Amino acid sequence: MIKIMIDSSADCRNESLYDYFVPITVDIGGKTYRDGIDLEADAFYQLLTSNEEFPHTAQPSPDEFVKVFEQVRDAGDELIYFSLSSGLSGTYQGALIAKEIVDYDGIYVIDSRSATHAIELMAEYAGKLIAEGLPAKQIVEKCEELKPHVRIYAGLDTLEYLKKGGRIGKAAALVGSLANIKPIITVTTEGEIDAAGKALGFGRAVQTIVDKMQKTEVNTDFPVNLLYTYGEANCEKLGAELKVKGFNVGERKQVGPTIGTHIGPGIFGVYFVEK
Repeated sequence: MIKIMIDSSADCRNESLYDYFVPITVDIGGKTYRDGIDLEADAFYQLLTSNEEFPHTAQPSPDEFVKVFEQVRDAGDELIYFSLSSGLSGTYQGALIAKEIVDYDGIYVIDSRSATHAIELMAEYAGKLIAEGLPAKQIVEKCEELKPHVRIYAGLDTLEYLKKGGRIGKAAALVGSLANIKPIITVTTEGEIDAAGKALGFGRAVQTIVDKMQKTEVNTDFPVNLLYTYGEANCEKLGAELKVKGFNVGERKQVGPTIGTHIGPGIFGVYFVEK
């Protein structure tokens, strides 16, 4: 059988979409938590906003991957693992090391080149292809073809969290420190976070995201879903504006601790697939 594996960076709360799960750990407030197991999103953001100490994330060790890969090998199954972008974490490399240790051809490690629910979207797509009876190699090929078409745009209150986490340059962070400037970020096709624009105030930030989507031909075979970290009000307003412009908006999805560590509370965003 073909199995699907994700890590906690996918923020997937639908357990029917995957067979194996590996948590990324978050250190905050002097304690270490396993994202998705003993730390839920709202509790994390409460800790984030009440602690002066900046949190840190740690990728799973190769040993954690080895345990799963050996189970798959011993069962005679095949496994497709969707990893957090290699441009954001060493998780992908850790999985490759584990695959080499286990030495089993039935393990497929995909560098998602993305993050949060965009990874969940890929896993869900793979599940549909499994249900259609496609072999693992072909599913991996189709997922690799999908990767560069997955888009994320998000407005932030500040780039300070990205700067502290070393995920974006100091010059870009300076832009986010100006009064009432709302930075817009995206995940590049190389899987790195980059500034996609800036806007004066929340209303213009929403319009900037909408404008970017209107310049893109959206693939309606996939959902257009919204993203938020802590509090859905801004996300809801973005969704309403997208609907006015004719987009078929789906669910509001919460970004969890792994990614939330680096972007902070208050984001409003959207992810979708372009043709």
